[in-house]
Amino acid sequence: MYSLACKQESAHAESIWSCAWVKSEKDGTENIVTGSLDDTVKCWKWVDEKLELRHVMEGHQLGVVSVDINHSGTLAASSSLDSHIKLWDLESGKQFKSIDAGPVDAWTICFSPDSRFLASGSHMGKINLFGVESGKKETSLDTRGKFTISIAYSPDGKYIACGAIDGIINIFDMTTGKLMHTLEGHAMTIRSLCFSPDSQLLITASDDGHIKMYDVQHANVAGTLSGHGSWVLDVAFAPDNRNFVSCSSDKTVKVWNASERKCVHTFHDHIDQVWSAKYNTSGAKIVSVSDDRALHVYNCPV
Repeated sequence: MYSLACKQESAHAESIWSCAWVKSEKDGTENIVTGSLDDTVKCWKWVDEKLELRHVMEGHQLGVVSVDINHSGTLAASSSLDSHIKLWDLESGKQFKSIDAGPVDAWTICFSPDSRFLASGSHMGKINLFGVESGKKETSLDTRGKFTISIAYSPDGKYIACGAIDGIINIFDMTTGKLMHTLEGHAMTIRSLCFSPDSQLLITASDDGHIKMYDVQHANVAGTLSGHGSWVLDVAFAPDNRNFVSCSSDKTVKVWNASERKCVHTFHDHIDQVWSAKYNTSGAKIVSVSDDRALHVYNCPV
């Protein structure tokens, strides 16, 4: 059954805009990382159906807007409006590296599947790829478009998709670095996008209140889903390739069946807009974070 497993009130001092959840391959620890407008990144350990605060990671100056964890669960990355990307060692909670991505060019970040690169969307429409080891910009991809708000790697590493402030979605072929598809299905800002675990589908979330599903190879719209009453702020696929989660300014978190194109559950537990929601590695839990400063963990049937 779907249910609320844990509610951490006042998890941060201000709005929480981003979260990630990955199990450490090194020691099996389940780490949740959250980023807030209070300038801090926090690492929470999920153990015995409870949250334990492991680390408070400080160093950003203008609000943390995006976080991600690498595939092995050892490193977290955070980006801020202070134009810096920071890498954190999750075992020690210490800063591993600071990358100057400026000016103002670090809105959204994600690790590549092999954890060698960090992709960041920029105000100029470019996607910048930074080396995790080098801490330097290795290359950039030009969308020739507007401010890139959202970004995602395909799990097989073959594609990068990005969404812009004007509703345009671009998909790049990473073997060639060439722009493969430009998709124009949304009328407003693309807040989030994600690939299915088999890299065949792209799910997009927009301020127009709709979620779209695209066939990656053929760039066809495979479905348009409605149900949120306001901006859709985040989407994330479950590891089983069947379900995905979305969250919205309407204060809800929704779970959708991808093949049936329908909502299977809605959580109404937050009292302000929900900025981010992610599955854990097994798909048995969802974490969500909100402007209400709370962190929620939900149970999912698997």
